[in-house]
Amino acid sequence: MIDDTYSTAPIWFTDVIGSGMMIVFSFLAVVYALRLRRLKESDVISTYLVWFCVALAGFAISRGVGHIAKRMLFLADRGDIWLVLRPYSGGINTLAFTVLASVTFFFHRVYRINTSILKDKRALEIAGGEVLRLNKDLQALVQHRTSLLGASEEKYRRIFEGSMDIVFILGRESRFLDINRAGVTALGFEDRNQINEKYGLNAFFISQNDYQAVLDELIRVKYIKDRECRLRSMDGSELHILLSATSKRDENGAIERIEGIAKDITTRIQMERQLQQADKLASLGQISTGIAHEINNPLGVMLGYTQLLLRDHHPGSQIHDDLKTIEKHARNCKTIVEDLLKFPRSAHTKKTCVSVNALLKEVLSLLSHQFELDNINLREDFDPTIPDMTADGEKLKQVFMNLLMNAKQAISNDGMIEVQTTNHTGEYILIKISDTGCGIRPEDLNKIFDPFFTTKPIGEGTGLGLSVSYGIIQDHNGTIEVDSAVGKGSSFNIILPIMVTC
Repeated sequence: MIDDTYSTAPIWFTDVIGSGMMIVFSFLAVVYALRLRRLKESDVISTYLVWFCVALAGFAISRGVGHIAKRMLFLADRGDIWLVLRPYSGGINTLAFTVLASVTFFFHRVYRINTSILKDKRALEIAGGEVLRLNKDLQALVQHRTSLLGASEEKYRRIFEGSMDIVFILGRESRFLDINRAGVTALGFEDRNQINEKYGLNAFFISQNDYQAVLDELIRVKYIKDRECRLRSMDGSELHILLSATSKRDENGAIERIEGIAKDITTRIQMERQLQQADKLASLGQISTGIAHEINNPLGVMLGYTQLLLRDHHPGSQIHDDLKTIEKHARNCKTIVEDLLKFPRSAHTKKTCVSVNALLKEVLSLLSHQFELDNINLREDFDPTIPDMTADGEKLKQVFMNLLMNAKQAISNDGMIEVQTTNHTGEYILIKISDTGCGIRPEDLNKIFDPFFTTKPIGEGTGLGLSVSYGIIQDHNGTIEVDSAVGKGSSFNIILPIMVTC
């Protein structure tokens, strides 16, 4: 019980003014908290301060208004009303304080969650930075590996395309997947797209048995090395190659891929044949010198005595006919011996200034009537730029005559013979004599220049014509090449270097 002798004015003043100041300061706190919140929108502490100040302002209003109302009611001598309102004021104060405490507890939990989120954020930022760094390193590594791969691919492609040998890759059914420029040209194509995925290697083998042998060896031992094979290009020319290849198999053991290199040895084979032919002719030339002395003299004696005996017998008698037969065959033997004497390269030649075109026209004029009787068409294509050159004209005419007569005999019915001359850059002359006859069997091509080899019936040829022709052309530092297909005809190509013009 407060003594009425003491003045309560200070208490009233303090209670009323303090309550008002509490309300004012709480609102000021809300204003400053909002300002701080705008400065740090993502900061959970500033958000907590806003809510804390709002709750504190609510508590200040509840408590301050209660105290002011209490003093005003007592001053108006209406304390009974206060006694009614006091429980409500206390409940509101308790509720406001509870809200204030709840905000504190809630934001404490939010703060812990926010701290964990920030920690995870920093961890993510660190991880992101590491990922960026690794990504940069990976990009640099990928670029480096890509450049190395590009350099390797360029090196492979340069070797693949630059090789003068045939380099190829085969897939299923031995079909070409890729082939270099040298292979495209050698097989008679203009572009690799004309062969890739469209042709198999077997399409170019002359003998399918050879192809099957190659395939069997690849299946058995997985590789082949320097195997000699014969191919036929799209233009019909024959290729001799040394084939080396390896096979790759799938999980079932079937050949999935074949990688190989083929070296074109056609020129080498031709040179070897020419050397072999030259050796044969050289050996025969040495033999023929001895034969001339050993056989010519007895033949001369036989012919002499035969002619003496013929004087003593009249024509038509049996003995006369028998002596003529002896004379005929003796002369044939003498002709063969004379042909043999023409083999040595040291045989006497009379080289003068001649025109190859003129020599051919002279020979053709002699044979044209005979060709017409046999229904053989003659086509001439002479290059007018061919210069006159120093050569043995009579012997060259002998070669042309022999080749043209062989061409005529190869044509059984109607056909055509073509004679063509070409000046190749002033270095050599190409004389091509082609026919549409029966052709030459592949197994005979290597023998046609051998002495005494002939496919003609017995009594129709000595087998020396092409051998003599070969020796004459060699004596002019030239060569003869043959390209033939059975049933389609043959082509004899005489290559004469323009050694001396006149």
